[in-house]
Amino acid sequence: MKFKVSVVCIIGLSIALVGCDSVPEANTVNCSGRGMEQSLTAFKNDEAARQAFIDKCNALVN
Repeated sequence: MKFKVSVVCIIGLSIALVGCDSVPEANTVNCSGRGMEQSLTAFKNDEAARQAFIDKCNALVN
């Protein structure tokens, strides 16, 4: 019984994590410290979107 529950939980978490691979939103968590580092890695090949994200973060600070 525990094995079946574990398998169901692993499948559920896997599905949830696959949906987490979207472009980050500019908010206070994503625009500070380690959140900023992780957010900017999502914009590897899109310099315009990267700059727009940074501009939104700067607007939140001001």
